[in-house]
Amino acid sequence: MLIHPNKSCLLIVDIQDKLVPAVDEHETLVKNTRWLTEIALKLDVPVLTSEQYPQGLGHTIPEIAEVAPADGVMEKVHFSCMSEPACNEKINSLRPNQVVVVGMEAHVCVLQTAIQLKQQAREVYVVADCVSSRDPADKALALERMRQCGIYVVSKEMVAFEWMQKSGTEVFKDISKNYLR
Repeated sequence: MLIHPNKSCLLIVDIQDKLVPAVDEHETLVKNTRWLTEIALKLDVPVLTSEQYPQGLGHTIPEIAEVAPADGVMEKVHFSCMSEPACNEKINSLRPNQVVVVGMEAHVCVLQTAIQLKQQAREVYVVADCVSSRDPADKALALERMRQCGIYVVSKEMVAFEWMQKSGTEVFKDISKNYLR
């Protein structure tokens, strides 16, 4: 299955102030997530952001918050976005057939969200270079479990090129010039 911009959304899971420094390769996670978020917005792909207990863990880090739409921020206390009624409702209101998931931690909130999205009969794409955990072994196990559950594990460039669909357009030229070199 190819990822279509008019059938999908980008879901950023819990990339928050107090959590980011603890995860493995957090600089890469932040850089790649911002990159994919900016491309999603250029292609009119809806972007939602979850925050796990922001009173204790802080809000989405500024590098992501300054590009992600403020009206897409969802607070939660459940690890899975889909177990949190308000998040589930907001995601379902977009009616996405496909959900591209990024964030942290891969083996907790990302994993549980992805599995429950899959249980709702959606195509779920977890972006391997846009997820992380404190322990790299937990990320590896989470990605393997997701594959076992029928969730697609992809890269940020796979998502970007599938969203763009073809070259020769003005948006492709812009993205190619500013994001692919």
